[in-house]
Amino acid sequence: MSADTALLEALLHELAAAPGGVSLPRLCKRLGLRMSVLMRMLAYLGEDAIGGTQGLGWVRTVDDGPRTLATLTDAGRQALDRSDG
Repeated sequence: MSADTALLEALLHELAAAPGGVSLPRLCKRLGLRMSVLMRMLAYLGEDAIGGTQGLGWVRTVDDGPRTLATLTDAGRQALDRSDG
């Protein structure tokens, strides 16, 4: 398993363990990442298109007052189930 794959799976597992979402700073701390790295990952895994390429739709970010939470979508949960299976 590559480092990128391991990091992706770690992120998905963290989000799966928190159905109500996880704040971005907390995710950074748990995964040992800088915010810029986490933001790039979330952009790739998110629902929005970047440069004309649609995101995977596995993760959604939502504003919750002064903080932003990341949550796993149904598609993300299915992807995690496939990788664990």
